Amino acid sequence: MKLFNSLTNKKEEFVPIREGQVSIYVCGPTVYNYVHIGNTRPMIVFDVLRRTFEYQGYDVTFVSNFTDVDDKIIKAAKNEGLTERELADKYIHAYEDVRDGLNLLKPTFSPRVTDTMTPIIDFIADLIDKGYAYEVDGDVYFRVTKIKEYGMLSGIKVEDLIAGASERVSDTDKKESSTDFALWKNTDEGIKFDSPWCKGRPGWHTECVVMINDLFEEGRIDIHGGGQDLKFPHHENEIAQSYACHHHPIANVWMHNQMINIDNQKMSKSLGNVMWAKDLLEELKCNVYKWLMLSTHYRNPLNFNNELLENVKKEVNKVENVIKQASLILQVYKVKGDQFVKETVDQMVESLSDDLNTSLALTQILDQVKKVNAEIRASKGDYNQLLLEYNTLVVMLQTIGFICQPKVMNDQEIELYKNWLSEKSNKNFEVADGLRAQLIELGII
Repeated sequence: MKLFNSLTNKKEEFVPIREGQVSIYVCGPTVYNYVHIGNTRPMIVFDVLRRTFEYQGYDVTFVSNFTDVDDKIIKAAKNEGLTERELADKYIHAYEDVRDGLNLLKPTFSPRVTDTMTPIIDFIADLIDKGYAYEVDGDVYFRVTKIKEYGMLSGIKVEDLIAGASERVSDTDKKESSTDFALWKNTDEGIKFDSPWCKGRPGWHTECVVMINDLFEEGRIDIHGGGQDLKFPHHENEIAQSYACHHHPIANVWMHNQMINIDNQKMSKSLGNVMWAKDLLEELKCNVYKWLMLSTHYRNPLNFNNELLENVKKEVNKVENVIKQASLILQVYKVKGDQFVKETVDQMVESLSDDLNTSLALTQILDQVKKVNAEIRASKGDYNQLLLEYNTLVVMLQTIGFICQPKVMNDQEIELYKNWLSEKSNKNFEVADGLRAQLIELGII
């Protein structure tokens, strides 16, 4: 497995911390609204990464969190007349519905910030004791200038941050330096938690690093993933805190997926072009939605437009049609078995093992579709090779996480379909057309 490491800016051979095991943490949503299609790109990308590792025999621990305390959550809860907990529960359920609809594997752990409050407070107290954080009027800040490694992920220099902030930081600012970020906030409204400093809530940047610290030994993992927009300051600040406590950058490999544009424009509420995942999923269904997301390499921006969508629909239609047609033929002639061509699946996984080359993997799936179609046309009484190629296609699709739904017929429908194939073969087209009409009415073809 070779992965592009954002920490070193190069593709590297993956070496796990523990042989045969992979630990992955992906930043999850702040649950104050429904997820938009941009939120689902890392969900899909890192699910494919997880599935690839699992196909290769690794034992994967996959963690993705929920940020369920935040200023946006407090504001949204007021607007909807709900408590923060009720609002968070509502949108967590909505998120999980999208995740299930996309046929994504459930995380091994899905920690919530509000359930991790004691470890968060203990972690902040430890940073204060070590001199990396300080308290002012109930607020706690992290001393960025004490971390010589700061900027190692983003390439941003502390001196440039200080220079850029010099004009906008007021004289009354409580922070020792403009670069310092909040670990704990003294708040007047919304949900609050007891701490040694005040009743308040944690800063966003400390939550993920604590969850990793809480779930993994010494807070060290193989892979930390998320969107490119999280690289700075969120992930950079996570690394800073990890260096303060553990002297390492949390993860050996950092991975970031690029953003989604709509017709070459950034998706934003101000432009009115935000697309909600639940709506697009209902319209496109799982396979088209995921094929669309995987058609572009995860490190490149994905430009959503009608031309791309129509092309994806045609490709998925080819796949789903051949799955349906082949499965019907195999049912008619009672050909069963679970054999498949492992070498073909391995070739697709090899593409995924090259920094998730999903576009090449999709091309290989389409190549397999051609093989199945060729066997459908060539088979004359012996359908064992068709079964082999069909099963291979199914395994390829399942390995990436697409949904395979072959049509299952009862005995009467099987007999009807068999007669249709026979009449077509004998060129009795008028009779065949009548049988075909019945099959269409039954939803078989």
